Amino acid sequence: MAFAAALPQASAAPVGYEAESATISQGAVESNHAGYSGTGFVNYKAVEGAYVEFSVDSDQASNVSLEFRYANGTTAARPLDISVNGTLVSDNVDFAGTGAWTTWNTATVTAALKAGANKVRATTAGIDGPNLDKLTVTPTGPVDNEAPTPPKNLRKDKEPTATTVSLAWDAATDNTGVVGYDIYQHGQLMKKVDGTTLATTVENLTPDTAYEWTVFARDATPNVSQASNAVTIRTLPAPPDNEAPSVPSGLRSTGKTAASVDLAWDASKDNVKVTGYDIYRDGAEAATSDGTSATVAGLKANTAYTFKVRAFDAKGNKSEFTPEISVTTSASGSAGVPDPGTVSTLASGVDVAWGLVFLPDGSALYSERNTFNIYRLTKSGEKTLVGKVPNAVGTGGEGGLLGLEIAPTFSSDHWLYIYHTASGGNRVARMKYENGALSGYQSLLQGISQSKYHNGGRLRFGPDGKLYASAGDAQNGSKAQDKNSLNGKILRINPDGSIPSDNPFGNAVWSLGHRNPQGLDFDSQGRLWQAEFGNSSQDEVNLIQKGGNYGWPNCEGTGGSCGGYIAPKKTWSTGEASPSGLTIINDYVFVATTVGQRVYRLKIDANSNLVEQKTYFQGTYNRLRTVEVDHDGDIWLTTTTDKDGTAGNDRILLVDIVYSGGASPGEFKLTSSAFADNATIPAKYTCAGDGGAGQDTSPPLQWGAGDTNAKGYAIVFADVNGNGNKLHWAIWDVPATTTSLPEGLGSGFNVPNQGGAKQKAMGSGANSQKYFGPCPGGSTHPYTFTLYALNTATVPGVTSRSTMAQIETAIKDASTSSVKLRGNSNAGV
Repeated sequence: MAFAAALPQASAAPVGYEAESATISQGAVESNHAGYSGTGFVNYKAVEGAYVEFSVDSDQASNVSLEFRYANGTTAARPLDISVNGTLVSDNVDFAGTGAWTTWNTATVTAALKAGANKVRATTAGIDGPNLDKLTVTPTGPVDNEAPTPPKNLRKDKEPTATTVSLAWDAATDNTGVVGYDIYQHGQLMKKVDGTTLATTVENLTPDTAYEWTVFARDATPNVSQASNAVTIRTLPAPPDNEAPSVPSGLRSTGKTAASVDLAWDASKDNVKVTGYDIYRDGAEAATSDGTSATVAGLKANTAYTFKVRAFDAKGNKSEFTPEISVTTSASGSAGVPDPGTVSTLASGVDVAWGLVFLPDGSALYSERNTFNIYRLTKSGEKTLVGKVPNAVGTGGEGGLLGLEIAPTFSSDHWLYIYHTASGGNRVARMKYENGALSGYQSLLQGISQSKYHNGGRLRFGPDGKLYASAGDAQNGSKAQDKNSLNGKILRINPDGSIPSDNPFGNAVWSLGHRNPQGLDFDSQGRLWQAEFGNSSQDEVNLIQKGGNYGWPNCEGTGGSCGGYIAPKKTWSTGEASPSGLTIINDYVFVATTVGQRVYRLKIDANSNLVEQKTYFQGTYNRLRTVEVDHDGDIWLTTTTDKDGTAGNDRILLVDIVYSGGASPGEFKLTSSAFADNATIPAKYTCAGDGGAGQDTSPPLQWGAGDTNAKGYAIVFADVNGNGNKLHWAIWDVPATTTSLPEGLGSGFNVPNQGGAKQKAMGSGANSQKYFGPCPGGSTHPYTFTLYALNTATVPGVTSRSTMAQIETAIKDASTSSVKLRGNSNAGV
């Protein structure tokens, strides 16, 4: 069953706003004439341009009646100009004489409000105004939901220069009238003009750069049209410039890990402008930087590398190199810190890989935005087409086949969740993935408007078992503040598409005020973090709260009218980021960026702030779309060269993540990509993850065989508080060829997809056949995961009726070696 959002009819209930409580310019609050409402009225000064501005909130875009109560004790009319959100809606409204200053009358105009905050201003049009008492706003419904037609015949108007492009188009039409046009460059708003302007020039562009232009029409509600035709125009080359920048100075190392080196240098100078810097490692280009620092990743531990840097300008003039410096990476670093190591290509010939999700066997499914295909890809690089998503359509921009996700119950139900664009809008759907093929399409959530750009598209299941989706504003910012619209939101639904009873607004909306959110992931405390494309100034990372309002379109990042909205935890300029993918490892947030062509890593600190920013791979792999951590704790990173119009020139990269203090390759040592030895076990792997004891999500675990010659493995998890040994869970008969367990093992005495492995937990019923995480309900407890190397492929004498103590004894009897991974938890219910 598909669930769709519908705008209700406008309520007929009027809402009053007292003039004395509004914003007043060149006027005074008085109470010397009887008959006013509230505590007084506003007496305009006798000047042109004096105004009273009312702040009016609207739950949705709506047509309204604006009734102004006033007194005018003269015989001459005192006209006012009425505007809404800066747009004049009625000129020289007649506020006629009322015969006495104690006689009150009304003047009424009609207007359209947007969803969210509105500014209604009454400004003196002559030399004086009436005494203004009150504004009453009454919705007149039904709402105008008809968008203008797309502008046609977008074309080059004048020849471009090195920094400008001139455009012209044919007028759009609308049932209530076009009030403006928005000019976009590949999803980024560059300029707005009024509804009578059909040509404009965009300035401050980069020389010798191809720009893809589209134009959208707006009405007063505002409804926004679909895109015009697209036009690509290249700016002219910059004027001749043969002067190279000066040589950077002071190249130095400011930090290092086992897998990376931090570099910094003093800025170069240039007769025009330094555009960036090339960083060379051991004589070969390794990265670029648009600032005076860089982190070079993908290195080996305890190894010496040489580095040098040069500057370049917009004409490609390059300085000489700095003197080389030599830096030796660390033998190890801080425990549990995920550092990007060596990078290899898992798959090439890929076309805008967008969604990426890992199956229980460690392989991945990924979606191609423009072909609507889904492929399976193994860590060894084997790629197989598994199917094409029906009903998916493109938008000629950022729409198409987008996010993928599987539920924690995938091992038993095989549902693959999909976010895609359809002919009627964006939607969330699901299909069965069984026996290497897709089948059984079901639409779960519809009513998400689509546009050429701003479609959102990321999916992520939360620790609560609900599916979260990021939905863009479809290039209509007013939708982001409309609680009845699914656009410009983080959405939350049940796995079957129904609406959870605890959602804040009675529909699928979880948070609002977003422009084009994409990246989603949960931290160790089960909190949702989100990455969002800004408009023209700031991109954001947000910590999402239930019912939270993040300000768009009134607030972008930290700029604009941001009072009363939730502030972002991190911002970048749009040229430094345009973030799409987000994943979290050990409470370090990794963000993949398109325009920025880099990966950011930030630490979540104790105050829920993002600190210790590192920048990786800047300019190395072009535009980056999706970043996800696999069951082994490594990162899969997709490129997205989606502006060149060439199919199949993207890649999926494997970034080996080095966990300092972890096991060396093949070492018989138990580790987890989710937490370091003797660190806090993340809440998602405890009873705090779902608020109930038992039936918990198991953490990812990894180990090597070492020299044990193991014929199988077992792991026992126990609470060892006070030197005790309270057995929580055990898994055994793990095949000798297996050296890792993925996050979230399925339930059952026979563990799904684990080659004959068995499991048992404390408790009874369903609790006894699934991982049972920490749940002490008190002060911090110590726990241990003990890995046993076995001298037999199966542990003898163990059945589903065996007690936990009997199972542990049988495992120890069959063991030749054991190692421990320690953890702590104070989770409780």
